[in-house]
Amino acid sequence: MVADVEFREIAAQPRTQSIPLSHLSIELGHLYAEDFGPGYVNINRHFERVAPWVHQARAACAAMLPKEVRPRISTCFLVDDYRNEIPNPPEVIEQLRKAADAHDLTIDYVARESGCVEAEGVPLAELVVDRLVSDPPHHTTGGRPPAVESGWLCNGQRTPGTPPAMAAGPLWTPPRESGPNGHSIFVDVELWSQVQHERVWSCAFLASVWQLVRLGLLRHHGEAAVRPYRLDEDEPLPRDWNRLPAVIQLNPKAAPFAAYQTMSILRTQFLSVELAVRTILSQVAAERSVLEELGRRGANEGVSVPEQVVQRISYAFVND
Repeated sequence: MVADVEFREIAAQPRTQSIPLSHLSIELGHLYAEDFGPGYVNINRHFERVAPWVHQARAACAAMLPKEVRPRISTCFLVDDYRNEIPNPPEVIEQLRKAADAHDLTIDYVARESGCVEAEGVPLAELVVDRLVSDPPHHTTGGRPPAVESGWLCNGQRTPGTPPAMAAGPLWTPPRESGPNGHSIFVDVELWSQVQHERVWSCAFLASVWQLVRLGLLRHHGEAAVRPYRLDEDEPLPRDWNRLPAVIQLNPKAAPFAAYQTMSILRTQFLSVELAVRTILSQVAAERSVLEELGRRGANEGVSVPEQVVQRISYAFVND
């Protein structure tokens, strides 16, 4: 008896596309609609608080590289156009540039949060859902549907459901983190909600997609899932956010958008969101060929690229 064997021509397999890489991608912020208020006071205050951390991150990156390697560092800013009505792109980007310039900062790239759902026809959010690999805790039956069906993902074992009144059932047990360091920190994350048969993606899930894009880890049929669009100095911006590419390059001299490692400088209100992001990314299986390619390139430059995706991400949180 001959076992079923699948034969595939090597030429038919998509080749993993290499993309330009910086050593570090620094996110200068992620603000909401209320931050674009009269006078843009909140934006100016934000850049005032961010600037010292940016300069420190640049120095730290340079110190970690071999002396003969010149640091490649790019900056980016994420605009929340997914849930909120915000001013038009020309107005917002002009104010962001002014506030950055006032504090000796340059914004190399601006990205739309809705671009983390779909970018130029590529369904980025769905690509990441397809790569979720939940880690089922010990002694569970698998009765709860997986994250790709339920839209909920956790880092351990949930508390069992409460039995109906008067019905015999198991005693209450607390949730338990997988591999806790002493005591558990259990996290249960909603990836999306369902509104009229349409998925509404959570902030935490889109922020996870955003990190993967910045790390250069998302591919679509072997090609880069997102390509920054270079904006010419005299090119007019559309007045609707949905007419902009997912990522636009403002600085023609910018280092590459994607990087071996990322740093996000965010307000403290994002602490819980980023905890959820790290929980999600710990259960995303990035393409092995992409991980290996980035590892080889890093080694050739004398750059240590951590195996785990979450170890490639760092943060600084500033007070509101």
